[in-house]
Amino acid sequence: MRLLKAYRFRLEPAPTVAREVGRVAGCCRFVFNRALALERERFENKEKHLGYAEWCKVLTSWRHAPDTEFLAAAPIHPLQQALKDLDRAYRNFFEGRADLPRFKKHDAFRYPDPKQFAVDDRHGRVRLPKLGWVRYRKSRSVSGTPKQLTISRQGGHWFVSIQTEQQVAAPVHPANSAVGLDVGVAKFAALSTGDTFAPVSSFRKYEKKLAREQRKLARKVKVSQNWRKQKARIATLHEKIARIRNDFLHKTSTTISKTHAMIVLEDLSVRSMSRSARGTVNDPGRNVRAKSGLNKSILDQGWAEFRRQLEYKQTWRGGFVVAVDPRNTSRTCPCCGHISAENRKSQAVFRCIRCGYAADADVNAAQNILAAGHAVIACGERALSGPSMKQEPSVSEAA
Repeated sequence: MRLLKAYRFRLEPAPTVAREVGRVAGCCRFVFNRALALERERFENKEKHLGYAEWCKVLTSWRHAPDTEFLAAAPIHPLQQALKDLDRAYRNFFEGRADLPRFKKHDAFRYPDPKQFAVDDRHGRVRLPKLGWVRYRKSRSVSGTPKQLTISRQGGHWFVSIQTEQQVAAPVHPANSAVGLDVGVAKFAALSTGDTFAPVSSFRKYEKKLAREQRKLARKVKVSQNWRKQKARIATLHEKIARIRNDFLHKTSTTISKTHAMIVLEDLSVRSMSRSARGTVNDPGRNVRAKSGLNKSILDQGWAEFRRQLEYKQTWRGGFVVAVDPRNTSRTCPCCGHISAENRKSQAVFRCIRCGYAADADVNAAQNILAAGHAVIACGERALSGPSMKQEPSVSEAA
């Protein structure tokens, strides 16, 4: 089994090296955005899209042009990788897998070839072209063969992500149990065993503080030093909210993945569920404010990220995840099979109007999800994710 795994550490560059790292990231962002602007002009004029090879020739001319000769001081491989990312984004757009590419605002660049960098795991440092050795905060050892390296900035700090590859034996999950899982807003997750997990709601916790800091930013002169400092405070607060959410998702997904070999969950479309109800001028939406609050709560839970973590952790441990149709999972009685919206008159309690069966609404939905998962396995109605479904699975995760 081929296992791809990424290790993320915080870099500790010297001030002069940090400026050089920022300059390289700025050059990559400049190349991507300038090429995207030219591609949009060609798209509007109905001209043919330039491929990666043509853009590399354009990049060479930019590195020798008087107005963009600063690009020559940056390593060539991250600049070429930015153009390769743009070409992939356009191919995804033309093939209907993604929207039109947008301009980059964040600082990040990648070395796709292991010959372009070196990792000294013993001393906790990486060697970057034209930058030399840069230390990072070593929290654990890096296992496997390094394949590519990504440098990114988040919340005023630089981070390095080292992707490795290694061959491991096909894992066998230590447990043999199956569980149904229902996600929600009032309860983040309810299991068919009766266990529940309360939501952390990190954004809701800091929502008022974030609003105060944003009002302070609006009162300052734009692009002034105080404006920049206040903007950095807001970015730090956003990073804190994201860290709290990510830590909760990892701990919860790890607990569930270690305990159960098969996890059955609903195949939810979070993007559709959190779509705005505002509507248009001619056809305005209804209950817009209530729907906006619900959308905010859904996105604050991180359901899509939670499912992604469950899938790759189950693959690592030898288990698998089953996705089932979410229709009527919260309205079905597990005793008599009666389906009705009247069975769930409140958010917390399920009571069947035919047989009188009563239970916790979320746990009841999880039990129905588990039953649907067994039907999926028996009939093969939906696809499964896990090592048993693939000959040589490849899993990538920034751990």
